[in-house]
Amino acid sequence: MATAWRGGYKDGMKRTLLLPLLPAIAWTACTGCAAGPEPGSAMTDLDVHSYARPAEVRTRHIDLDLTLDFDTNIARGQVTHHLVRRNRHAPFVVDTQDLAIAAVTDAAGRPLSHELATADPHLGRRLTILLGHDTTAVTIRYRTAPEAAAMQWLGPEQTSGQKLPFLFTQGQAILTRSWIPLQDSPAVRITWNARITAPTGMTTVMSAVEREVDGETTTFRMDKPVPSYLIALACGDLASSDISGRCAVWAEPAVLPRAAAELSDMEAMVVACEELFGPYRWGRYDLLVLPPAFPFGGMENPCLTFATPTILAGDKSLVALVAHELAHSWSGNLVTNATWRDFWLNEGFTVYLEQRIMERLYGRDRATMEIALGMQGLAAELEELPPPDQILHIDLTGRNPDDGMTAVAYDKGAAFLRRLEQVYGRETLDAFLRSWFDQHAFQSVTTAEFLAFLEAELLAKGGGEGTVDIVRWVRGIGLPADAPIPESTLFAAVDTERDRFRAGAASSELRTDGWVTQQWLRFLADLDPVTPERLAELDKTFQFTRSGNSEILAAWMALAVRRGYRGVDRRLDLFLMTVGRRKFLKPLYEALLAAENGKARALAVYRRARPRYHAVSQRTLDAMLDYRP
Repeated sequence: MATAWRGGYKDGMKRTLLLPLLPAIAWTACTGCAAGPEPGSAMTDLDVHSYARPAEVRTRHIDLDLTLDFDTNIARGQVTHHLVRRNRHAPFVVDTQDLAIAAVTDAAGRPLSHELATADPHLGRRLTILLGHDTTAVTIRYRTAPEAAAMQWLGPEQTSGQKLPFLFTQGQAILTRSWIPLQDSPAVRITWNARITAPTGMTTVMSAVEREVDGETTTFRMDKPVPSYLIALACGDLASSDISGRCAVWAEPAVLPRAAAELSDMEAMVVACEELFGPYRWGRYDLLVLPPAFPFGGMENPCLTFATPTILAGDKSLVALVAHELAHSWSGNLVTNATWRDFWLNEGFTVYLEQRIMERLYGRDRATMEIALGMQGLAAELEELPPPDQILHIDLTGRNPDDGMTAVAYDKGAAFLRRLEQVYGRETLDAFLRSWFDQHAFQSVTTAEFLAFLEAELLAKGGGEGTVDIVRWVRGIGLPADAPIPESTLFAAVDTERDRFRAGAASSELRTDGWVTQQWLRFLADLDPVTPERLAELDKTFQFTRSGNSEILAAWMALAVRRGYRGVDRRLDLFLMTVGRRKFLKPLYEALLAAENGKARALAVYRRARPRYHAVSQRTLDAMLDYRP
């Protein structure tokens, strides 16, 4: 998922530094259990964000059959779980959230005794199902709630075509349980089939390797084991355009030509990542451009990345997001964090891979600017985060796992890998990462497992020039002093023009010809202090308020609101009413809150806009604005 813009040891030292990070294995054998964890599952650390007990009874495959009702914003149907039973006496435990359970039966249709526990505000409700001695499959008939957290039902007026409604799901981190009752832990990988029935004239797509349409019903197959958060569904007025034999863009018909042109480098990105880190193992790589209510920049659903339309800048300046979501096909989808405290294994690795793809396709200058922007964002976020949240291997016990989705996991994680590259060399690190992906393909892993692999396959072999304090990087607060932060000559030119403007130079005199998005973001981020009058001058010269580039526009409006320039007000209201991407919403509402009469202004627009936002964005903004729905 895309969010923010984003060594050698002496023999006696490396084990001392590393071994404290390797907790004892917590999986234990039980009566009737198999000898150990099944391949493709991680039982080494407890997942505190799931009620599931996969060490005893685990789903290996599900068959999903749902009918989508756009009149009531409800999905109805059933899911059948095919089980691996390690403990013949244990119940089958799944996660649910706001689901109405109609019946639970075995493969023969016989009712199974079950209990739905009291709801937890973070985890939802535990569903415990008692199994017969010979039970191998369990079918749960259910319906979702209209307010299901993972499901965003949009009216026609919220789409580009404004003719048909739209639905998309967003499961990460623990929201899939709000539309499918299942073991909602990234440690539990399953294959799945789905049969989705939707109204006539609507197109349904899912994160699957195969898709077949028969009238109003579309069937899907995912034959590779994936964690639950990567099961994704979208339905609406959709069309596709091929980029290559294995890559296509999906979007609403009115958006498709622009999206296909912007994303024409998708195949080249796949090839670049294959050359660096091994074969692409998912068959197709398609991308779906969603309506603007989508709460994230992108979501790496296998075979079908979900993306925000705010990346369509017209000049490919924001396609790093596509490189990021594609890179998840190796780090995150192929090798997955086993618990949400290991989230940096998904995102830190993916940011590093993204940066390597961007360098290969668009040059070192482009990649260096994006790394520098990411580190700039990380530094700003570290100033606000409490010390425990500045740790890569963050403790999220008793918290929503979304709390760990900060720049720490993304940019600090990537900086750790860049530091390893700096010490051991790029060629050595590439071989190490490729081996990591090959040896752990279609598995879920913990930080302890990665550090053990790092010790055996990189650190113990030596050959590095310098040292890396592994404990400081993984368990330490803040950013280690040896974090590599590249210098950008292009940013140096930006800083010169910014300083000239601050010294009184007219905006029309600034030397900005040829500047790309990243340079403008650098300019705007470091412009304070500045008066409303000077902002008006900048706006007249560069037309920021009318920009079609969402990154530049959002950064500009946040600056303008903070400094009292009211020329952005109408565009700001329109933006907040139509765009649901949390990355943009959070700083814009923060700027409003800090402005004169800001709380009243923020709440006035939020009350109108909130129904258009996904539950992920609502949760963040409700807390920020102290809003009680």
